Amino acid sequence: MIFVGAGIMSATLATLLKELQPDLTMEIIEALDDSATESSNAWNNAGTGHAALCELNYTPEKPDGSVDISKAIQINEMFEVSKQFWAFLSARHRLPAAQTFITTVPHMSFVRGADVEFLRKRFAGLSGHPLFAGMEYSEDPSKIAAWTPLVMSGRAPDEPVAATRSEAGTDVNFGALTKGLLNSLSKQPGVSVRLGERVTDVRRRHSTAWKLKVEGKKGRRKVSGRFVFLGAGGGALPLLQKSGIPEGRGFGGFPVSGQWLRCDRPEVVEAHYAKVYGKASVGAPPMSVPHLDTRWVDGKKALLFGPYAGFTTKFLKSGSLLDLPLSIKAGNLRPMLSVARDNMDLTKYLIGQVIQSSEQRFAALKEYFPEADPADWRLESAGKRVQIIKQDAKRGGSLQFGTEVVASSDGSMTALLGASPGASTAVSIMLGLLKRCFPEQMKTSAWQEKLTAMIPSYGHSLADNPELLARVRGETNGILSLAPAPAAVC
Repeated sequence: MIFVGAGIMSATLATLLKELQPDLTMEIIEALDDSATESSNAWNNAGTGHAALCELNYTPEKPDGSVDISKAIQINEMFEVSKQFWAFLSARHRLPAAQTFITTVPHMSFVRGADVEFLRKRFAGLSGHPLFAGMEYSEDPSKIAAWTPLVMSGRAPDEPVAATRSEAGTDVNFGALTKGLLNSLSKQPGVSVRLGERVTDVRRRHSTAWKLKVEGKKGRRKVSGRFVFLGAGGGALPLLQKSGIPEGRGFGGFPVSGQWLRCDRPEVVEAHYAKVYGKASVGAPPMSVPHLDTRWVDGKKALLFGPYAGFTTKFLKSGSLLDLPLSIKAGNLRPMLSVARDNMDLTKYLIGQVIQSSEQRFAALKEYFPEADPADWRLESAGKRVQIIKQDAKRGGSLQFGTEVVASSDGSMTALLGASPGASTAVSIMLGLLKRCFPEQMKTSAWQEKLTAMIPSYGHSLADNPELLARVRGETNGILSLAPAPAAVC
């Protein structure tokens, strides 16, 4: 088995497979000199344990004015599945101490003016569901100030505001988690983690195997495998195209860069303890939802605000400016042109972000932290995200803001494309991949028993079973040293 990319996705899938079948032989190939240096790196993403507790884009408003909570329920349950798997590994000492990669940090949504009514409806829809038990809502400035002092200090007293708060929120260091998974894997027989080697080509060798060309500091080599997973973030699309599988035809990528404002001043950092999410600007991609976050990275606390989006032709921070041009093929030209035609709001938004001055960036921060001092903040680059472009029968092409697994008909070649909330929902995504690529093995009693041991809720809906939810959450949170689970609402 060959895994391209040493990020959270490859590490998760390889760990699942090794737990299910310990005699498997695996090779994980990473182009850079260290693992988890691109999107999985702690400062290349927001570190939010995405559970739809605060992310307003997971509860879109319907044409009739009501709020659709179906995606929020799905995302929340998927994150619970991830936590169960991490707890299983932690309990067996296959991960470092939980506090090194996951920490309880309250999740909040904060809105002003006309958006107050939307948040009120969102809370009404979510608060009665067992998955969102314990969520609080307030339009009282003094109560919101108690939750998040920095956001309310210096704000006009007559400004309409509203907020929700959930103490079940988390901050996740996906870089530390990835390194922990890979370190555990590397100690097991039959597993090789090779850093500083770049996969340059992938072709079907014959009906039952694939051949990859690899370049590294020690020269070139070839490696063959019966199963290949392309989990190299933005680097997965070019390799998917080279594989030639029909299922990959028509896919394109739209790269978006990002930046953060970061604060390490102790007095400011200690005055805020939450991840506070607002509403995205019109035309903005979901990854650009503004938020003011507490971050725990390598035992140190800091504040992060952003992200500020921008356009780039690179698919990775370490990529090439030719990544986008070289990804345009005859098969995806029409979908890409159709997306360019139909997404003018996004184009205008990205242009506005690119030409922003430092004063304009700081003005966006002051909407969430009115008394912010520019001297306390510095600009840092975030990771690159490649949004999916795929064929659409009616419009020619569509732009997707999620994560998608592309697999060959025989399940021997798979690629993960897209962006958020991928890392938080990695375990559920990979369980879906296993069902597509290893259908017969997934039906065996041996694999079923192991899956249930790793993920106690496997095969059941937590959304429909409050008793199971309460039990599993209690056990998981106890192992991961997270806040106690609130009582489920029946």
